[in-house]
Amino acid sequence: MAETHKTDFAIIGGGPAGLAAAAYASRAGLDTTILEALGPGGQLLIIDRIENYPGFGEGLSGFELAQKFETQASGFGAMIEYTEVTSIQKEGQKFLIDTASGTWEAKALLISTGATHRNLGVPGEKEYSGHGVSYCATCDGPFFRGKKILVVGGGDSAVQEALYLAGLTPTLTIIHRRNRFRAQQKIVDRLTSNSAISVRLSTTIKEIKGDGKHVTSVILQDTETGETTEEMFDAVFGFVGIIPQTGLAKQLGLELDSAGYIVTDQSMETSMPGVYAGGDVRSTPFRQVATACSDGAIAAHKAQQYIENLDGESYEDLSFQH
Repeated sequence: MAETHKTDFAIIGGGPAGLAAAAYASRAGLDTTILEALGPGGQLLIIDRIENYPGFGEGLSGFELAQKFETQASGFGAMIEYTEVTSIQKEGQKFLIDTASGTWEAKALLISTGATHRNLGVPGEKEYSGHGVSYCATCDGPFFRGKKILVVGGGDSAVQEALYLAGLTPTLTIIHRRNRFRAQQKIVDRLTSNSAISVRLSTTIKEIKGDGKHVTSVILQDTETGETTEEMFDAVFGFVGIIPQTGLAKQLGLELDSAGYIVTDQSMETSMPGVYAGGDVRSTPFRQVATACSDGAIAAHKAQQYIENLDGESYEDLSFQH
C-alpha cells in the first residue's frame, strides 16, 4: 500500500506562481509541499533572457531566475517532490492527491500547472515536429544557426523568441495573421529595427513541406489578397498561444472560463473552498512572471487564512503585511 504523506499546503506545479506561493506559505509557518513533474521553473526554463522582472534590470536567463526562486522557497522550508500528480479528490475538509510516488493529504491546494503551446494546425506540422518544427527557440534554435528560420505569431512570446533566434541567423522572417503585433511596443520596436528580421504582417502559414527528413519550405498566404506563395525555410518556430493545463481542475469540477482557464476571484480562490489557482492556468488579463508571482503570494496568504479557520486559529489579517 502506497504511503500517505501529510502537508498543510500542497502546490501542484513549480513555475513562478507555485514557487512564490511556496516561499510565502513556508515563511509563514505552513508545512508546504510543491509537487512538480519535471523541474522547478515552468516556462521560465525556455526563456532565454528576462529583462522586465523587478530588481533584475540588467537581465538574466529564465533558468537563473528559476534557480533563485527555488533556492528561496527551499530556504524557507518548502519541500519539492518531483512526481506527477495523477488525480485529486476532496474528502470532507481534506484533499487527497495521488501521485506516482504516493498519496498526499493536504488542507489547502494551489493549482499552478501552467500551460502548453498551441499547435499551428497545418499540414506537415506533426510530421516535421522535432525535424524543423519547434515551439522552443532556446531549446532548438542553435540547431539552425545560420539557417533560414520562420517564426509564426504576434504576441510577446513570438517577438521575444524571434529576437533570440535573430542572434543565430541573419535570415529570419516573422509572420503574423493580423496587420499589427499584439506584443508590447518596446519589444516590437526592437524587432522592427533588427536588420536580420523580415516582418510580414497579414500573413498566415498554410502548409509545411519537407524532404521526408527535414523541413524544406512552407506555403504562406496573404490574408488580404488571398495569394499563396511557397518559400524556402529550414525551420518553423510556432508561438501562437497557449493551452491551460486544467485536467486536474476538471477532476475537481472547478469553474473554467470559455477559453478553458480556471476562474478565480481577486484572492485566487476558485469555485471550491480551499482550492486556489495561479499563473498561466488562471483566467487573467496579463501573463508575466511578475503577475504569476503575485498570484502565488496572494494564494498563499489566503490559504493560510483558510487553514487557520479549519484549525480554529483564525485571527485578523496580521500576516504577510511586511
